[in-house]
Amino acid sequence: MGRRLKEPYRRLLKTFAAVAVIVLLKWIWVAVSTMGHGSFEGEKTEILRRRNYLVDRLVTSQQEVFEEMPEGMESQFQGEWAMYSCSMLTAALVNIAKLYPEERERSLGQIDRLIEIVMTERMRQYDAARWGEDPLDSWDSEKSHMSYLSILAWMISGYKAVGGGDKYDDWYFRLCGTLNWRMKKSPTLNLQTYPDEAVYVPDMLVAIVALSNFTRQCDDRYQSTINEWLHKAKTEWVDKETGLLKSFLSYDGTELAEPIKGSYSALSCYYLTFVDTTFAKEQYGLLKKYFKKKRPVTGIREYYDRSCWFGLDIDSGPIIFNLSPSGTAFAIGPATYFNDMEFRKQLLRTAEIAGSTFRGWNTNHYLLANVALVGEAVALAMRTHTK
Repeated sequence: MGRRLKEPYRRLLKTFAAVAVIVLLKWIWVAVSTMGHGSFEGEKTEILRRRNYLVDRLVTSQQEVFEEMPEGMESQFQGEWAMYSCSMLTAALVNIAKLYPEERERSLGQIDRLIEIVMTERMRQYDAARWGEDPLDSWDSEKSHMSYLSILAWMISGYKAVGGGDKYDDWYFRLCGTLNWRMKKSPTLNLQTYPDEAVYVPDMLVAIVALSNFTRQCDDRYQSTINEWLHKAKTEWVDKETGLLKSFLSYDGTELAEPIKGSYSALSCYYLTFVDTTFAKEQYGLLKKYFKKKRPVTGIREYYDRSCWFGLDIDSGPIIFNLSPSGTAFAIGPATYFNDMEFRKQLLRTAEIAGSTFRGWNTNHYLLANVALVGEAVALAMRTHTK
């Protein structure tokens, strides 16, 4: 009669076997879910199904959009996430219209509805509460309102990019004109997202993107402002050690001892592709040099000069084993834009491992979208961000 393992060892062996089965099933799931990645024709069905999911939840009404945001979150962050979800879906719809021209009319109608939602009073409240006035009734005010105004202007530029008419032209001219004169009146050409806080560089870059798109679509009246801002960015606002754009700046130009964050750097790279391709490519190379993480999965670290095995941040998300969820998602944008397809495939694989795609009748979405819909919108905008 053969020897038998003692009961504790048998239980341990069963546990290992169960874990091995789970890992194997997850590996098969990821392999199947990422088949076809690497070409936009191969990804077309998945991209459109993810579009469908986001449209079902966001191209609705202001009330329904807010119902999709996490409960228990502060109203300011709920408003931010709602605004960012709508703007990133708009960016994705612009990309989809370019990738698949037969989707242009549909994208145009959906972007139109998203702009209408974003212009409602409820959507403006996150900004109005902090500045003490309505951003769309503040044209003569010297208060910034940069976050709301720049995102709305960027969305309108997307509407025009896919063939929209002059429906929002009055708003577009007024938004960009207001951003420009407030930048010119500020000590450093930068505007604050909120009063008494640092300048968040990725937020500021949305204003630069809006002005840059206006310059291409309408006239070049703001080109000197854009050029001046970029010159300062390249000569004054890069980190001495890494060469990357700083994540935070002071409004008055004094030095800030704040870290360079992987999530902020990756998002800045994305926005720079709309404004200065050469500078964006330099920043993307530095992002990979200092923040790329290879093991156990490929992604972007939140900090390049220290470890963070576990942390939680409203912008980067839950940091686990140094990996920044937001930074990893944002990096897909410049990887796509610069045709760095191998890195892009690795990032999408990591997104699948972490997010796990659920397939509905005509929709796809990461299971994590049930918690943070904004992440789903970001991922779709980034993976479709071609030249």
